[in-house]
Amino acid sequence: MEVYFWLSAFFAEIVGTMAGFGSSTIFLPIALFFYDFQTALILVAVFHISGNIGRIVFFRHGFDKKMLLRFGLPSVIFTLIGALLVQYISQPVLKFILGVFLVLYVTISLLKPGLKAKPGTRNSLSGFFAGLIGTGGALRGAFLTSFNLDKSVYISTAAAISLAVDLTRIPVYLSSGFLPKEMLIFIPFLFIIAIVASFVGKKIVGKIPQEIFRKFVLICIGIVSIKFIYDGITHFIAQG
Repeated sequence: MEVYFWLSAFFAEIVGTMAGFGSSTIFLPIALFFYDFQTALILVAVFHISGNIGRIVFFRHGFDKKMLLRFGLPSVIFTLIGALLVQYISQPVLKFILGVFLVLYVTISLLKPGLKAKPGTRNSLSGFFAGLIGTGGALRGAFLTSFNLDKSVYISTAAAISLAVDLTRIPVYLSSGFLPKEMLIFIPFLFIIAIVASFVGKKIVGKIPQEIFRKFVLICIGIVSIKFIYDGITHFIAQG
């Protein structure tokens, strides 16, 4: 069964590179089929940081330092807050939050693709969700796309902000004991898969109409998120 874990990681990073977001959004729900929430969270975070490194290297000619400083700082601060709260909330609750967050995002993105929010607000939210439930890039990506940035600028800037977020939350996860010792062997494999998949994603960027591809990804995310809302509700009913 673990072969599906690795294949999903590869596919998620290709999608994440092409769309500028989504690798952890796609990979985390799948990883939850194999591991508990905290283990899945740290594995996906390690994978995510590897993919971001690849995107920054492959799209470095589009790097925007000004935008990184302007919008990255709120994400980093609220990522730390979210990461510190993970161990105090039960896993079924976290899954439910993840599902609700993704359904709301998908709905808003499909109905109002041009919706904008204040920079600090949206990046604070994306950072908070990245720390708490392991995914915040969707909000960040939606915000950056509202600027109609060149594709290389958009991908590299989003990756750099996301990298800063990852560097903030991963130490918190590690200090909280989220990564079992037997899982350490996964790290080099996750890194290699992320870099290779990021390179593949770079090669096919632009060959598929971005808006059509983005809608397809959003629908897939919505389907997976509904399952986790269902899992959360059934847990609440069983507890009640």
